[in-house]
This record gives sequence, structure tokens and C-alpha cells, in this order.
Amino acid sequence: MSAGFPLFPRFKPLEISDREFLRSRLWDFQPRTSELTFTNLFIWRKYYGFEWSVLDDRLAVIAASPEGGPRRGWALPPVGAQPRAETAKRLLESLAERGGPAAAQIQRADRLLAEELQSRPEFSISPARDDYDYVYLTRDLIELAGSRYHGKRNHIARFTAAYDYRYEPFDAGHVPECLELAEAWCAFKRCEDDLDLIGEHDAVKEALSHFTALGVSGGVVRVGGKIKAFTLGELLNSRTAVIHIEKADPEIRGLYPVINREFCRRRWAGTEAVNREQDMGEPGLRKAKLSYHPDHLEEKFIIALK
Repeated sequence: MSAGFPLFPRFKPLEISDREFLRSRLWDFQPRTSELTFTNLFIWRKYYGFEWSVLDDRLAVIAASPEGGPRRGWALPPVGAQPRAETAKRLLESLAERGGPAAAQIQRADRLLAEELQSRPEFSISPARDDYDYVYLTRDLIELAGSRYHGKRNHIARFTAAYDYRYEPFDAGHVPECLELAEAWCAFKRCEDDLDLIGEHDAVKEALSHFTALGVSGGVVRVGGKIKAFTLGELLNSRTAVIHIEKADPEIRGLYPVINREFCRRRWAGTEAVNREQDMGEPGLRKAKLSYHPDHLEEKFIIALK
């Protein structure tokens, strides 16, 4: 350990006390991919077993999940100044030593790194469509203007005609009721039958339980006085907000479009874009995200050594 942080090849488990150091590094990088915020790393740390180190004065994060399987033996792209080719190579070589060549991958790599490595014959690069982020113009999500958003406007109109609702900015006092809603959502979706949904549920609980320490923003929608939807997000970079969590009572039609629009209108109107993260290859989620007509998909790649 040096100057309060681990130096490569030593890694340490990610903890809430690491927030200020890691957040500063991540913000200086001005990432465009949704994984690279402290909040995202922290709330998913148990699922992936995230550990971090400083390599070549760049941040290195690896997935070292003790459960093994597909969550183990890969890294996120190194975070820091260009060029990053030699840092990426050292990181992949270290992963190969830990888990064998087949396990040595950089996943969710940003296009800038992929383009830098294209001319290097020792790297293989492949697109990871299931990890692409959906990025929307903020004004589109707020205004829902034009014929392509006709269906969304209709859903909202039917909801507002049928229900007495109120939007509130999220604060710590909302946490207990949002945890109850998260549990009810998981019961409805039968999370116990799906390891990915269990992991997501744990991430939601981490985000709610550490809301104040993480410094994120959020909103809730009350229907009949009770919280029936909540959302959490933050700035990804100086131009873009990222939405980490959005949950709503699945039996109330139109509630998701309402909280999406209200959160963007009331909290992110000053941004140019909103990153609503990836669809993980789930057909229903992909259809839902495409229905909001993204401005573009933020591409990501898998990088390995040949």
C-alpha cells in the first residue's frame, strides 16, 4: 500500500471509504460508458467481487468474484490518460497469470481504447452488443415530442387521468418505503428463480442503503400517498447523466414513463444527454429501451491477448 491506495499488482476490495479517491479518478477521465462511476462499481461490488489497484498511475478494476463462472477473471478498461495500450497489456497478462489465458479479458471497454489497440497485433477486439449503453437526448425524454413518442404520451395521459400522484425529489427518508417497493417488485418478478435478478436486487438495496454516502440524486412517485416508483442517478460526465436504477409497481401502467420524464425534467434538464445503461441482451428490456429512440448506442468491446 502506498499513499493510502494499493499499487499494482496488489488489489483491494472496493469499499465505501474508497469513494473520494476513486470518484476523483473517474471524474477526471470523463467516461462515456455507464460502468465507470463509483456508484455503479460499489453497488455491484459483491456480485462481481470488484477489486481495484493503481497501475501506471491509472485506475485498474478487476472482477474477482469468489463464486467463479462468467463473473470471474476479467477487468474493466484502465481509467486514465491516453495512451493506455501498455497498461491494458500488463493488466491482461496479470489476469492470465491469475486465471489462465481464457479468463484474461477486458470487458465493457470504451471505443477510445478499442481504436487505440486496433493497430496492435497482440490484441483481439470484438464488439459486445449486449453491453452497449442507450444514450438519449435529454430534451427528447422531457418533451416526448413528435409522432414517434405518441405511445409514450398516451401512456402518461392515461396514468395521469386514472391516478392521484405526486413526484418528490429523493431523500433519505424515502429509503425504507423504497426498500419495501423493491422487495415487492422482486417478489412479483420471481427474482429467486434468476441469478441476474437476484444480483440486481442486491445492487438496488446497496444503492438505497448507502444513498447519502454515495451522493446520488433520485426521485419518487407517490400514488394515493404511497411510493410506487423510484429512480436514482448522477452525472456520468459534464454533459451526461446516467440512470442507475428505476423501479416501479409493474401493475400500474404508465408509471415507468412518468417517473422517467419527471426525473429528467426536474433534475437533469441542464444536461445534454441521459445514459440509461445497457439491456444485457434481454429482449423485453431491449425493446423498451429502443422504444425511447436513443440518440446513439455507446459501443463497448471485449479485448483479449491473442
